[in-house]
Amino acid sequence: MAMIDLDKMLEKIKSSEWALADIDWHAPGADLITPAQWPKLKTFMADLMWIEHVGARGFAAMAKSAPTATLREIYTYFHAEEQRHANAEMALMQRWGMLESDGSLPEPSANLRLVIAWLDKYADKMPFYVLGAVIPMLEIALDGALCKFLLDTVDDPVCHAAFDKINADESRHLGVGFTVMEMQGINKNFIGLAKMLLPLVDPRLLLGIVVYLPLLNKMRDNIVTLGLSEKSLYEVMKKFGTIGGRTPEGRRNPWFRLIYGHSLVVMNRSKRYYHAPVDFFVRLVDRIPKSWLPTVPSWVFELTWKTKD
Repeated sequence: MAMIDLDKMLEKIKSSEWALADIDWHAPGADLITPAQWPKLKTFMADLMWIEHVGARGFAAMAKSAPTATLREIYTYFHAEEQRHANAEMALMQRWGMLESDGSLPEPSANLRLVIAWLDKYADKMPFYVLGAVIPMLEIALDGALCKFLLDTVDDPVCHAAFDKINADESRHLGVGFTVMEMQGINKNFIGLAKMLLPLVDPRLLLGIVVYLPLLNKMRDNIVTLGLSEKSLYEVMKKFGTIGGRTPEGRRNPWFRLIYGHSLVVMNRSKRYYHAPVDFFVRLVDRIPKSWLPTVPSWVFELTWKTKD
């Protein structure tokens, strides 16, 4: 994957927009979801939907801090696209009878509530290059693991039609994401690269890491429980390393190196020195009373399965 021309990419993004109304949500095939699949798939889809919306909030923050007008416009489109992905996944849940009768939002897990609350408060204050490295890792996990697993296990043709569109968007997100990571390593000396790691001592980022790590472990274990092999997850993260490190500029980005190394540890359960303390935080978060959790910010209520767009 070569570094892309961002101006041409912006034109491609504009010409590739789609809407929920482009998909026939009432077409045959909903009954292909088996009773055995349904409960686990309901949990999987709810988490996937919320992760898409988390990505949307990250892109909204990047749209404000991007260094060029072209990138700011691209991330504005990506923000809307991630919301549309979440809406499409919610429409699939509605199709499969996984939403309440009034079509209300699925309840986010405690881990997701904490991450959403952190994003709402601090995402706009994070350096562009931090989000610019974290989001491609999450995107490649979505595109290379979660979405592929869903399509390999679900036979409903409407699901496949929706994810054809979602995956096309995600491929553009990844193209931009890896190009931006490489841009951060261009023409920087050692001191400049070292300064990029200064946010690691920012208490706001440290708080974000505290809520982010348990979410990753929880999601990893949920996916394995559904049937995706640990080997497949590890290969997806290796792909992140191969693409992100394909050029000297990409390999020089300290945030790429940090996040790639961390992702391999997350996917490897044998690394007990890491997983034991993080699993403790997972159990701790699961025990937080619902009344103690932060309220869901108003921007999440933009989600809808209805084809009004």
